[in-house]
Amino acid sequence: MDRITKLYTLTKRLIIMTAASLVVFSALFAVSFFFSDRFMVTWAVFLCGIIGGFVSIQQRIKTVTDDELILLTKSWFQILLVPVFGGVFSLVLYSLFLSGIISGHLFPAFYIPEPANKIPDATFIIDFFTKTYPATGQDFSKLLFWSFVAGFSERFVPQIITSVSDKVTTETDNNESEQHESQRGKRKVTPTSQ
Repeated sequence: MDRITKLYTLTKRLIIMTAASLVVFSALFAVSFFFSDRFMVTWAVFLCGIIGGFVSIQQRIKTVTDDELILLTKSWFQILLVPVFGGVFSLVLYSLFLSGIISGHLFPAFYIPEPANKIPDATFIIDFFTKTYPATGQDFSKLLFWSFVAGFSERFVPQIITSVSDKVTTETDNNESEQHESQRGKRKVTPTSQ
């Protein structure tokens, strides 16, 4: 099989897998909407990440080596791996948005329900998963865009994770150093009797 045929085979498989993903997630949207009358944002985020992963593979297939091309054309698993990672990365990014670790004008804002009586319980967790939505239509569009980016750019979310981790490590080290200095300053030298 020559390179052009392998590229064609891979492209065909990507189209099939993208279509299958759309069908499966459309069914999940329909079922969740039909039974709970709710649009599950989490599924939309995951689907956009998967689609971003598929588009990323399609953009890169012209530059893959012959060995990579052989592997991709022989294994459906290899074709699914990048999009599934894209879906997972989009969920991680969604969590970063919800937590407020990433925020600003370019990123979505959310309506998050408050726990009853200010005490989180099982009902609050269910409400959190079923009633947390982007605050506006623009915020929903931003969420879909960034979810696609998380799937498309496989380095995007890991770089954010590394950046946040490095920042936390630096702040922790600085706080420990300040506490250590503070403790040394509080120690008093007491004279010993001779």
